Amino acid sequence: MINQLSWKVGGQQGEGIESTGEIFSIALNRLGYYLYGYRHFSSRIKGGHTNNKIRVSTTQVRSISDDLDILVAFDQETIDVNYHELRQGGVVLADAKFKPTIPEDGKATLYAVPFTEIASELGTSLMKNMVAVGASAAILDLDIESFRVVVQEIFGRKGEQIVEKNMEAIKAGEQYVKSQSEDVPLMKLEKADGKQRLFMIGNDAIALGAVAAGSRFMPAYPITPASEIMEYLIKKLPDFGGTVIQTEDEIAACTMAIGANYAGVRALTASAGPGLSLMMEAIGLSGMTETPLVVVDTQRGGPSTGLPTKIEQSDLMAMIYGTHGEIPKVVIAPSTVQEAFLDTVEAFNIAEEYQCPVILLTDLQLSLGKQTVEPLDYNNVEIRRGKLVTEELPEAENKAYFKRYEVTEDGVSPRVIPGMKNGIHHVTGVEHDETGKPSEVAGNRQAQMDKRLRKLNNIKFNNPIHVHAPHEEPDVLIVGFNSTRGTIEEAMGRLENDGVKVNHAQVRLIHPFPTEELLPYVKAAKKVFVVEYNATGQLTSILKMNVGHAEKISSILKYDGDPFLPKEIHAKCKELL
Repeated sequence: MINQLSWKVGGQQGEGIESTGEIFSIALNRLGYYLYGYRHFSSRIKGGHTNNKIRVSTTQVRSISDDLDILVAFDQETIDVNYHELRQGGVVLADAKFKPTIPEDGKATLYAVPFTEIASELGTSLMKNMVAVGASAAILDLDIESFRVVVQEIFGRKGEQIVEKNMEAIKAGEQYVKSQSEDVPLMKLEKADGKQRLFMIGNDAIALGAVAAGSRFMPAYPITPASEIMEYLIKKLPDFGGTVIQTEDEIAACTMAIGANYAGVRALTASAGPGLSLMMEAIGLSGMTETPLVVVDTQRGGPSTGLPTKIEQSDLMAMIYGTHGEIPKVVIAPSTVQEAFLDTVEAFNIAEEYQCPVILLTDLQLSLGKQTVEPLDYNNVEIRRGKLVTEELPEAENKAYFKRYEVTEDGVSPRVIPGMKNGIHHVTGVEHDETGKPSEVAGNRQAQMDKRLRKLNNIKFNNPIHVHAPHEEPDVLIVGFNSTRGTIEEAMGRLENDGVKVNHAQVRLIHPFPTEELLPYVKAAKKVFVVEYNATGQLTSILKMNVGHAEKISSILKYDGDPFLPKEIHAKCKELL
């Protein structure tokens, strides 16, 4: 009996690799296991190697595993590319159709299973992925009926006959593997707790957070890895009286979101690096006109089209400093699916309270990595609209314009939406006075700039850093942001076993930087290692700029498009120590 294992399915894109992983993982999630999945896929619709690696455990996991127990291969390339991950005693389940071979190193056992042939005999070769699921179930000694509910959900709309055919394919795969030998290696998992939990990607959590926050409009242009936010809201927003519009480009998406927010409707848009580059001027417009705006940036490999389907965290500096001129801007970086949900709600609140653009920064691994999630806590959801005036305004003397940009101590002015009686004011992207009328007077310019920037002095964000600090005087403090959290936590445990005293801080509020909160942990550590997915150490630079102590800070970087493995962070920390 084992308490966790790692399973991977691979083949050519368009062969049903994703659906194979979905059916396998959803069934195990329903049994109460914790899962963490990561898809490696090509930036094309069909063709090119793709795989889906899923970690299954009886306890919570937040990272992919170092090694691999079971590899399901639909072509030889899958074996060639992924065999090195297999541990001693691993299993390869491969389609007999391509005459699979594995290295003669004795590390793994190969079972050539006629996935395609069995599926064809049952009616269509398209069901070969179901045969593969059944073969996997045989190795894990799983009850085939545990897959029925999932198959029913996915294929039920096509009729009961299709459901039964797919179940037959699963059973046939199981029976074939069991018939090959009495010595089929079993990797029987310890029984899970049976509790029902969510199984979702970060993008789903962001979309759900937007709905919970009261957002009712999303203009957007599809782009990997942000599109799932748009796709989720296309299905859900109409149920709440909202809508999604696919715009002609990201510029239109951002300006439409600004217009909707100006009209009083909470709106967001979402994109990735290339789209955010196009939005920068519009984000500046949001800052200058003090119009709330929420933009999601799901980071991927750059520059230009770069690595559109691979992990990277290289938009960090651009999100803080990308807009020309100086405006108040908030950048939030959730590190778990639960945080993605709650931080989306908070992004809308902050955008309205401080009347400024808020960037919700994620990365491909957090956005698309599918994982088990405890039920989301809706009791913590509150909607705060700041200084939005909802009662009728008194008539101003001499019918003067409403002071929409009134200079205030906290930098936030009263805000009205169109149609508010006596709330008329001018709106322009050029510098303006308190009523919004264009003004280039030096004193007014300084007063308005100071007013806008004062907002950053008052930003309130709960838990701007997630800290696990068991030691008062640690050997090392590991710092990260976004999806690196789970991998750092696992590496941290290994370092502790080696006798290294480790603290961990995951930065959730990137800008304005939580210097006061982080500084004591940096001071206490002998060394600080910053883990991030980019080539230039962007978070490292921001840390040095805001916290100092540059002499003790080092970077652990990865920018080849693949996610960190726990063993890589563990090894690099030992090397730097």
